[in-house]
Amino acid sequence: MSDQKQAQKKRCDWVGKDPLYIQYHDTEWGTPVHEDRKLFEFLILEGAQAGLSWITILRKRAHYRRVFDHFDPKKIALYNKHKINSLLKDPGIVRNRLKVESTVLNAQRYLELREREGHFSKFLWQFVGGEPVVNQWKVLEQVPVSTRQSDAMSKALKEHGFKFVGTTICYAFMQAVGMVNDHTTDCDFRNRGGGDK
Repeated sequence: MSDQKQAQKKRCDWVGKDPLYIQYHDTEWGTPVHEDRKLFEFLILEGAQAGLSWITILRKRAHYRRVFDHFDPKKIALYNKHKINSLLKDPGIVRNRLKVESTVLNAQRYLELREREGHFSKFLWQFVGGEPVVNQWKVLEQVPVSTRQSDAMSKALKEHGFKFVGTTICYAFMQAVGMVNDHTTDCDFRNRGGGDK
């Protein structure tokens, strides 16, 4: 497809003109993800985003992957105070102690949950019955910031000891990994197909 035709396609109103945001919307947002480590990465990044804009996190994502061992939970779970303190000096990430420490804790909880449940993906996707919820929002203003499914996911993750997993964070996570399809009905990328990111 030519760049001109691509530019003429209708997108969700939140996208704007930033090429990074456009690429994320067109190729990732709302596409179902079932791979455990990718789901872990998105959960950590959504937690890091709390109180900030998602484009801020997208711009830092490549650096996050480098300094957080490509989101390998086994490695992150072993981070000590020295490693945490070095991360807090890194301008390429969100330098919030609670968020960095919660990443280590969440890696530990992730490993425990996988040991009990077998798959992180199966545990998370149960909150939408194993299939994407395809919503029919016409305009951005109709899209909720949380639902009963995100409430249930948040509650369950908290019960397992996870941090930075409030219902709003969980709903943004569900949108990102395709558990819900919140592309508005006029978006040309609404029905682009599934598959892991």
